[in-house]
Amino acid sequence: MRTVSEAAKMEKQGLVEKVLTKEEQASLTPDKVIALLKEGNARFVRGEITLRNHNEQIRRAVAGQYPKAVVLSCLDSRIPVEDVFDRGIGDMFVARVAGNTINVDILGSMEFACKIAGAKLVVVMGHEHCGAVMGAIDGVQLGHITALLGKIRPATLITDGFEGVRTSENADYVCWVAEQNVRLGVERVRAESTILCEMEQAGDIKIVGAMYAMDTGEVKILTI
Repeated sequence: MRTVSEAAKMEKQGLVEKVLTKEEQASLTPDKVIALLKEGNARFVRGEITLRNHNEQIRRAVAGQYPKAVVLSCLDSRIPVEDVFDRGIGDMFVARVAGNTINVDILGSMEFACKIAGAKLVVVMGHEHCGAVMGAIDGVQLGHITALLGKIRPATLITDGFEGVRTSENADYVCWVAEQNVRLGVERVRAESTILCEMEQAGDIKIVGAMYAMDTGEVKILTI
């Protein structure tokens, strides 16, 4: 165990070893969690990610976990979710699947995160230049990928709101479809999870969408 002076020295050096407690989690509101994620993302964009002593955090998180949020992100390897929001061990649940699609396993995981483990925020996060979205636009058929892309297909069928060439070669269109996919994903969470919908209506959690900009690292929170 580290001495008080060693811990103070680490804190001074910016090595954060604090892990959220149950009491601290309970005191958070969904809006406060959104604000914290925005602040963390701003640090990420500036290249000022907090230094953390992961060995110390691992030890402190053994007894339990009290994350602030659950984030559903795309499988894309270029999006390090915890870093994007400048979060450490025990700070958030992260689910990943190509195209940030919704299925029963994802919904069950979100319900566990919020109803059982106390998370205050559900984030469905898409991104620019998404290969899964491009595949859905192109109607790719390949093994189990076909069924996965079928969950994104409804976003490609939305006709209102975009003026331009509707192909996977148009980056603006791909980004627009990715955002529609996020919006539909949020709507599915509310429609298909009675638990999460009721928690949001009671003010216990919020369910939001988000879009990640690949060129800047900035996350835009969408109110849906």
